[in-house]
Amino acid sequence: MTQQASPNWTYSQVRELFERSLPDLLFTAQGVHRQNFDPNLVQASTLLSVKTGACAEDCAYCSQSARYDTGLNPEALVDVDAVRGAARRAREAGALRLCMGAAWRGPKERDIEPLVAMVQAVKAEGLEACLSAGLLAEGQAQRLAEAGLDYFNHNLDTSPDFYSEVVSTRTYDERLETLERIRAAGMQVCCGGIIGMGESRDDRIELLRTLANLPVQPQSVPINRLIPIPGTPMEDVEALDPFEMVRTIAVSRILLPRSYVRLSAGRDGMSDELQAMCFMAGANSMFFGDKLLTTDNPDTDHDLRLLKRLGMALEEREHACAELEP
Repeated sequence: MTQQASPNWTYSQVRELFERSLPDLLFTAQGVHRQNFDPNLVQASTLLSVKTGACAEDCAYCSQSARYDTGLNPEALVDVDAVRGAARRAREAGALRLCMGAAWRGPKERDIEPLVAMVQAVKAEGLEACLSAGLLAEGQAQRLAEAGLDYFNHNLDTSPDFYSEVVSTRTYDERLETLERIRAAGMQVCCGGIIGMGESRDDRIELLRTLANLPVQPQSVPINRLIPIPGTPMEDVEALDPFEMVRTIAVSRILLPRSYVRLSAGRDGMSDELQAMCFMAGANSMFFGDKLLTTDNPDTDHDLRLLKRLGMALEEREHACAELEP
């Protein structure tokens, strides 16, 4: 499946989608979903923290920032054997991809070789490899691509206008520059955002519009629901209306028809019914396993029971989309 070129969505077009009645919006999203994917299959990825805490960035939602007292114990970069074991367990549980997260502004040169070894270990276990490691310097993306890295995750988090309320230690343009380096190296892009941080619907519109209008649409789009972490500036943010989560997923599916739209952080606080509505709205990927980087996630057995109740199943390797062109 060839990834769709960006169609230049306008603000008014995206707002019109958000303002439709929920039945009409879901009807449209389901039609787009069925044109591009099997609506009864969900791709599973497993997330592993390979370097935890002590991050110099000031992301207001994050438990791993060194600027906030969240009770997190920092951990150094793990060894390749730990990654290999995690990849094996993820594969045996039914995941197709291991996503590795490193809490730092970006990798230093001395970090690249250990990261390369981790990527190779994941690939040797028969999984796709994804890495989230902050901003990439010139040449780093190419070295990771040569090691076999399939995806690099680098989220935009929110709209350009609301961004200053979320982080001040890296700019929106720096994030866009890293996305360009990922694409130029031939890797696939995993890029999404977080909703429920106190942003307006206009901010959600602009986030999705920015993602949809990138030079090449991201192949994987994680939609995170804020987990309010005690000790962070966002610990007391009012919870997002659940139906706004469903609308965001549905609009994501319409704007990004060939992207995997992933239910990411925040599922542990979502009812089975809300998750089911998100799958109906076009979500077709999720993180598998009882822990994300530092926060809880529904356990594997619960997810499998939910999919069985819905008459759905995990996507298997032979059913996955052919490799998307970068």
